[in-house]
Amino acid sequence: MPTVYVKKEENKLKKKKILGLVFILTGILMFLYFFFPIISYQLFLGDAYASSNIEAPIPKYMVVGGNSGIASLVTQGIDSLTHNYNDARSWYPKITSNITPSSKTKVSSYFLSIPRLGIEGASVSTTDYDLDNHLVQYLGTSIPGERGTAVIFGHSTIPAWFDPHNYKAIFATLHTIKVGDEIDATVGAAKYQYKIFSIVITSPDDTNILSQSFDNSYITIVTCTPPGTIWKRLIVRASLQSINTTTFVWKNKKII
Repeated sequence: MPTVYVKKEENKLKKKKILGLVFILTGILMFLYFFFPIISYQLFLGDAYASSNIEAPIPKYMVVGGNSGIASLVTQGIDSLTHNYNDARSWYPKITSNITPSSKTKVSSYFLSIPRLGIEGASVSTTDYDLDNHLVQYLGTSIPGERGTAVIFGHSTIPAWFDPHNYKAIFATLHTIKVGDEIDATVGAAKYQYKIFSIVITSPDDTNILSQSFDNSYITIVTCTPPGTIWKRLIVRASLQSINTTTFVWKNKKII
């Protein structure tokens, strides 16, 4: 009997140890999940800030720390579990789009290239909000080549997972882009060349990204940042420089 009693106590002790280990690991995982944005910021955005490649119109403490920053970290962690971020409308919860997806548009899709990032001929849809299968131009914003601003959404992730052909990872290295770099948009037979003039980090509360400027043709690219998180928004703006009406071929498909 004493031997059986000792074994039972040993089994109870083992169960307690395993349960304790499970709680510790769960706590560590939860900590990493909610505070990964700060780690990602230090890993991927620190150098960009140091070289003044990226501007932050919001106070810097909101980007890297502070009470409001910690609160927003927790909020974004919860939001990532409850919102569908494959739908571009979820990225700016305070914006309500009154425009419903439709195939009755003069341009249903076009192609975007960013030479510095190795992105060539990425499809941009103007008829829906589905970010799984293509980039999305926010409905109601101007088409490239027109006066106004084409606002284009696309996913980012950890830079090591960057894949220019995977729309879930296509903008994983967007934070490495520089002012003066080129963005090309091909609409029909026309290729529009844009030059980047602004790279900014903002909050999801900043709805100015959808504003239209009609003195020229502009492109605004929007993705989540720091890489691998949905905490903030990386905004890249470019203005039209030139137009080429040559016929293009990508992946054996003629663009006309």
